[in-house]
Amino acid sequence: MKEIKSANYSIWVGDDSLSKLDLSQYSKVGILVDENTKRDCLKKLPKIPGVLIIEIESGEKNKTIDSCNFIWHRLTNNNFDRNSLLINLGGGVIGDMGGFCASTYKRGINFIQIPTTLLAMVDASIGGKVGVNTHDLKNQIGLFSNPNSVIINPAFLETLSTDQLKSGFAEVIKHVLISNQMLWQDISNSSFEELDWRHIIETSIKIKNEIVLKDPKENNERKKLNFGHTYGHAIESYYLKKGNPILHGEAIFMGIILETELSSLSLEEKNQIKNYILSNFQLPHYPSKSELLNFMWNDKKNLKERINFSLLKAIGSCTVDNLFSEDEL
Repeated sequence: MKEIKSANYSIWVGDDSLSKLDLSQYSKVGILVDENTKRDCLKKLPKIPGVLIIEIESGEKNKTIDSCNFIWHRLTNNNFDRNSLLINLGGGVIGDMGGFCASTYKRGINFIQIPTTLLAMVDASIGGKVGVNTHDLKNQIGLFSNPNSVIINPAFLETLSTDQLKSGFAEVIKHVLISNQMLWQDISNSSFEELDWRHIIETSIKIKNEIVLKDPKENNERKKLNFGHTYGHAIESYYLKKGNPILHGEAIFMGIILETELSSLSLEEKNQIKNYILSNFQLPHYPSKSELLNFMWNDKKNLKERINFSLLKAIGSCTVDNLFSEDEL
């Protein structure tokens, strides 16, 4: 087991990481799950006497204030006080919404992230961003709030479909493209089936954690982590509004391709990134840019009435605050 130190909490990575789940100081403990993690993951946790299980329906469409009201209601009805703990057992939706609910319930109770998807392990659970969607717009309501700890057990990956693994891998590719050319070469020359997930998880966490430690509130350096996400979040919101949600990683792969085209890369580098993604991952239909513009204008990263992108200046290097007018896209 390895410990990665973040701002004021530890990220524990390894097959015995659940041994770091210390609940002795809390008056009450709740576990937030969806139907999938209740079925596949809850049984892997140690027995917790008197624990409250709060189950919500899975999916990005349920990452809403209505779901938060349900969670807050369960906590209130079970007399959770400010010395209580909420454990978020699941993927990005569970971690984002559970962290938001804990951080706002009675002005804040402690929470622990136990991510069960690759996406949540390498990205969503790290860095203290929590929140929910509103009016089909991604993460419009939220805050920065760090967990007490993050516990990552790679064994949870065994519960995932190949599609879910590939979705999470989009965030790995993003981390590599913005910071590590050598790792990009290693990954892009390996087949998906041959990848060493434990090494990838640990390396990807370290990349994100180092960036977050330099810029916790996303004033500059942390904006690099938004590469692929201006178009990506717009695509995800587009499909969410249509009532046909796609996986987060699918949207981010599509966003990476579109934002690679805007980047100051050689044609060879652009083709290398695009061809790797398209040859390894099946992606949905691309909406037209005109269909995405309304979502992009509502992106919280925008500045000076222009759409804001983080873009590559080389593979392994990223620039922030690249502002575009509608006509320039």
